[in-house]
Amino acid sequence: MPAIEIKNLKKSYGEIKAVDGIDLLVEENEVFGILGPNGAGKTTTLEMIETLRRPDSGNISVLGLNPVKKPSEVKEILGVQLQTTVFFDDLSVKETVNLFRSFYKKSLETQGLLELVDLRDKSEAKVTDLSGGQHKRLSIALAVVNDPEIIFLDEPTTGLDPQARRMIWEIISRFRDQGKTVVVTTHYIEEAEYLCDRVAVMDLGKIIVTGSPEELIDRYAPENIITFKLEHDLDIDLISSLAGVTEARVHNSAYTVYTSSPEKTMLSILQTAENRHLAVFEINLKKATLEDVFLKITGKSIRQ
Repeated sequence: MPAIEIKNLKKSYGEIKAVDGIDLLVEENEVFGILGPNGAGKTTTLEMIETLRRPDSGNISVLGLNPVKKPSEVKEILGVQLQTTVFFDDLSVKETVNLFRSFYKKSLETQGLLELVDLRDKSEAKVTDLSGGQHKRLSIALAVVNDPEIIFLDEPTTGLDPQARRMIWEIISRFRDQGKTVVVTTHYIEEAEYLCDRVAVMDLGKIIVTGSPEELIDRYAPENIITFKLEHDLDIDLISSLAGVTEARVHNSAYTVYTSSPEKTMLSILQTAENRHLAVFEINLKKATLEDVFLKITGKSIRQ
């Protein structure tokens, strides 16, 4: 039985189709990412699975249970971390965890939860004294107080510095090691590539493509990428005709070329610039990422 199965799920707000007929399958014991820009429909999708919003149409199965027909049973097996969590400021971290434990028939021990999210040394601290990263980690602890089978994390690292973000990633990896199913929404490319066994790329309410990060990159963006700037602009058709180039773009005098022969293309760029007495700036060679997959499929950046 899959952890989550969705068929033709729809949700609209007036003329806006927030979720437009998506199909989705999440297997047990995997970290599954829903990757897309703000407004893609990621949060609305999660909220319908979590019983927080009622779908207009379509079917949802959570370990064989229908969230619309059996919301109480579904809530018992889910752990949910929302984008924003509001706490009681006067409570300590330990008191906050104990409060949330009281909401469930079964729960994990408080100290074990705090150790899981690296907050044991903050157990007596007031919630208001926590940093942004600690606040997020506390919200994750509260999401798993009931030892859920499926954990939903909605944009868990938004607004955090790189170090705090990495700590959240390590916690999510621990969930995987425990055999949990984790569903993460994100618009961070590196987060999806680092964490997720599989991802669904979502935009404008639709699931565009699903697969492992490696599969999607190999399928849609197998080339290497060279980015560079020139002292003066050259015609994009000339750049496109350089050795090995399969596709070329220019934006604000910054060139991006996809190439099947990176060495030949790099040499060709430098020779072309030298022949025209142009300086080359910020030239870089890299492998494609999920950002490039999104760009190839939708024609726009995931950050737009």
